[in-house]
Amino acid sequence: MTGRIGMVGLGRMGRGLSRRLVRQGWGVMGFDRSREAEALSAKEGVTTVVNLDELIALPRPRIVWLMIPAGAGVDEVVGKLSQWLEPGDGVVDGGNSFWRDSQRRADLLAEKGVLFSDCGVSNGLQGVEEGFGLMAGGTAGSRALISDLLNALAPPGGVVFCGPPGAGHFVKMVHNGVEYGMMQALVEGFAMMEKAPFSLDPMAVGQAWQQGGLVRSRFLELVLRAMAEDPGLNRFAPNVGDNGTGRWALQTAVELGVPTPVLSAALFTRFQSRGWGTHGLKLLAALRRQFGGHPSPGSGGV
Repeated sequence: MTGRIGMVGLGRMGRGLSRRLVRQGWGVMGFDRSREAEALSAKEGVTTVVNLDELIALPRPRIVWLMIPAGAGVDEVVGKLSQWLEPGDGVVDGGNSFWRDSQRRADLLAEKGVLFSDCGVSNGLQGVEEGFGLMAGGTAGSRALISDLLNALAPPGGVVFCGPPGAGHFVKMVHNGVEYGMMQALVEGFAMMEKAPFSLDPMAVGQAWQQGGLVRSRFLELVLRAMAEDPGLNRFAPNVGDNGTGRWALQTAVELGVPTPVLSAALFTRFQSRGWGTHGLKLLAALRRQFGGHPSPGSGGV
């Protein structure tokens, strides 16, 4: 066995990381509040435990990887781990936490001599087979502790050590902001083809783009896969969520004075898809009618 770690959070991504590690010869001891999630991971070679503190059985130096939603839940788990982890042990937050929170958690654990690393994870579920893109922040000590682990999870060249604590989640936040803009541009292009004054085959166009166009990408590959699985996209409501990283990226851009109009538009479009802008759009239509007598939102004028 190459090494052994604890995995807290066995949802889709936590389970995917665990699967990748097991295939690379690592032992994984996993904990999740969901017994169903634990059962699924157990079938894939993960040793599951019922209580978080059972991870103390890990060999030293212990490494505990967190794959749980950002926010209070991370603080809760970090607080519990800080009570029994020992100097030289390490905690990796692989979720999408806010980078300033990661700095604070690193300071808290450093008081106990526990090494902290914030590690952004990319490539979704495809990472199980291909390897995950990893963006890590931390001290020199945490980097030394987790280097072999990260190399097992990533493809060759897929790990970047970004800097001190917080830097990994900062870079992942920027990555996700770029992601928002790329996704938005692609879907707008396909929406135009749906409305084109020609009988276009968007799937054929996209396949040609993917072979030789400058817009070929993993995202275009996934667009084509989604269209192939459900050509009419009938399984989906026009309601697009966000996990918080886009909001943090925009807030940080404002703090730094960096113009990010593409990210802004993509993020606000997601908000609008959830009906947050519905009242405003109705009022805009009513206002146009007031000054111009326009009978519907589709008529001309200002």
